[in-house]
Amino acid sequence: MTLRYECPSCKHEQRHGGTCDKCGVDFLKYINAVVSAQKNEADAARERLEQRSSLLKNLLFVPFTMGIPLIRNLLVGSNRDR
Repeated sequence: MTLRYECPSCKHEQRHGGTCDKCGVDFLKYINAVVSAQKNEADAARERLEQRSSLLKNLLFVPFTMGIPLIRNLLVGSNRDR
């Protein structure tokens, strides 16, 4: 049996790797682009989770801190979005 490579973009099977004979996609560059996009999504999701947990923590500590960190985070967060 010979080894067959499948194009990650068009699913074309061929006997050599590197570049697809059918669509011309470079396998390594395509996979790197997909991994990079998934990493960016994961980073954005982690940032949203950290913001939510910080907000919840500040809400729970309002009686002790008089809401100062909560107000500061809300002001800094609104400046960060610009």
